[in-house]
Amino acid sequence: MARPHYSSRLEDWFNLGVQAVLRRRGWQERIIPQVGYGNTEFVRVLARVVLGRDPRNQPRYDEDQVVRGWRAFVTAPAVKVPVTVTVSGETFETVTDRGGFVDLNVPVVLPPGWHEIVLGVHGDRQARARIFVPDPEATFGLVSDIDDTVILTMLPRPLIAAWNTFVRDEQARRVVPGMAGLYEELLADHPGAPMFYLSTGAWNTAPTLARFLARHGYPPGPLLMTDWGPTNTGWFRSGQEHKRTALRRLAREFPNVRWVLVGDDGQHDPQLYGDFAQTHPDHVLAIGIRQLTPAEQVLSHGLPVPNPDPGAHDPHRPTAVTVQGPDGHALRPQLRSVLTRPEPT
Repeated sequence: MARPHYSSRLEDWFNLGVQAVLRRRGWQERIIPQVGYGNTEFVRVLARVVLGRDPRNQPRYDEDQVVRGWRAFVTAPAVKVPVTVTVSGETFETVTDRGGFVDLNVPVVLPPGWHEIVLGVHGDRQARARIFVPDPEATFGLVSDIDDTVILTMLPRPLIAAWNTFVRDEQARRVVPGMAGLYEELLADHPGAPMFYLSTGAWNTAPTLARFLARHGYPPGPLLMTDWGPTNTGWFRSGQEHKRTALRRLAREFPNVRWVLVGDDGQHDPQLYGDFAQTHPDHVLAIGIRQLTPAEQVLSHGLPVPNPDPGAHDPHRPTAVTVQGPDGHALRPQLRSVLTRPEPT
């Protein structure tokens, strides 16, 4: 195995040093559960373990409270900590990774619907996580980007991202009109369908985003996010590759589902979704793209026009039907028309 990139070794050295200092000061582990999911073969458990002064008295991340964005990033990961996962009476053991994360598949099959599982460290400090298992007969699914698709953050621009993330209250962020109603309507037509939020944002912001989505009426679903820090190959991981990998994984885990993919034209969603539709034509039902305003485009990537999709005009590139609009109200009738269109014989 190749030696890890020096940036990841530097981060590991720093995290272990901070962890040792905080433990000497009495800090203990706290579990931050994330929404997981399952299929007909396994349950995927997602969580993070961090260190805190007094985990028993700290507010839960699912509580409805005003939180300054910077607090989400001021965390000390608990590295290489044993964690127990109890699903339907069966207990499994794992260890947090170099960022304090738990991403574990357990061979338990749960019936369709919402479930609770228990995660624990050292026996007495436990947390409950929610798991959604789609209907095994479902053939429809929904994948949505987050930044500039359902929430206006202009995340790619460093100064705007820093302001939104480190200064503003989470309740001050703006919602994209009509998107929550669009998702609710699509899922109401397909009970038991899977819903995923796919983002290049950092896992640290997942609790904040989950509260924001719930507050504004978005359907609950697992958040598939990433870690901005160093990797075994370089200083930063690729957000585009994270999305590609997640989409390919969903295609494997739900082979009978055809997805509606929703994103925006401020970054690379049209290209990513188009490429996925080309390589997995039987897994994409439609693509919905929110069109950013010229001002939002400038904040997103520096130019007042959308980022070009190199394959958009390739006549030999098969792709799914793509609709575009400035918000959910404009996308709704177009997607409804596509989804109610008779299948070709």
